[in-house]
Amino acid sequence: MKTPFVAQCHLPTRWGPMLMRRTERGLAGLWSDTQAHHPGWLTLPDEPQHPWFQQALQLLEDWPTLRGDPALPPLDPQGTDFQRRVWALLLQIPRGGHSSYGALARQLGDPNKSRAVGAAVGRNPIGVLVPCHRVLGADGSLTGYAGGLAMKCALLDAEGVDYRRPSALPGQQSLELA
Repeated sequence: MKTPFVAQCHLPTRWGPMLMRRTERGLAGLWSDTQAHHPGWLTLPDEPQHPWFQQALQLLEDWPTLRGDPALPPLDPQGTDFQRRVWALLLQIPRGGHSSYGALARQLGDPNKSRAVGAAVGRNPIGVLVPCHRVLGADGSLTGYAGGLAMKCALLDAEGVDYRRPSALPGQQSLELA
């Protein structure tokens, strides 16, 4: 099967090193090196200066100080129709806001699909920019995050999201933002 990806790059960011990948239509991937479901390196052209990669890099750098929802590069996440519908809903959660898996399932028209929504959120290939970190438990508590709970906390804190912080994050180091 031929990959839809045409280029990639690996760049340092304030959130740690990240792999970025694109198709002809847009940014298709943004993964931290330690993220669950990291796809690994492919044999593709390395294009660190591509405008979409540079725009994503600048957004990541500015994320803690951004106001409102920033203009994103063209996005082309690769997944099933259901996953793409869930990821589109993530883009509707405003900066400083949050949602829950149940609320997203209801928006999709089936409140019984909370677990499927959770699986799709966990497979979001464009971390941070497609804000899966804004999905919390129904009671406002932290839930899993493919980039690690320390990164989720740092992102939510940067956006001023009110959430129930656990007293300790087992096995997690805090993420210091420069």
